[in-house]
Amino acid sequence: MVDKYLQNRKILQKELAKIIKDSRLAKDKSISLISAEIGMTKSMWADMEKGIKDPQFSTIVRMSEGLDLPLTDLIEKLMSQLPENFSLIE
Repeated sequence: MVDKYLQNRKILQKELAKIIKDSRLAKDKSISLISAEIGMTKSMWADMEKGIKDPQFSTIVRMSEGLDLPLTDLIEKLMSQLPENFSLIE
């Protein structure tokens, strides 16, 4: 059961990372610029785009604001990219 949780958590992180990176590139902003705008280190933003970090909800909110992407849109995009019946609990 723990292995399934860890596997699904990685899927969630990777899908969120793709959305964040694609949204940043669509805004034509560098990691340096956007991370400075929201008060985040460049390395933390880069780790988020690589799917290395499992962010706190407040971090996701800050990132969506920095991307001018409504949080509801970010969540909808994320949910549409996850496998059917995705869950972190069994």
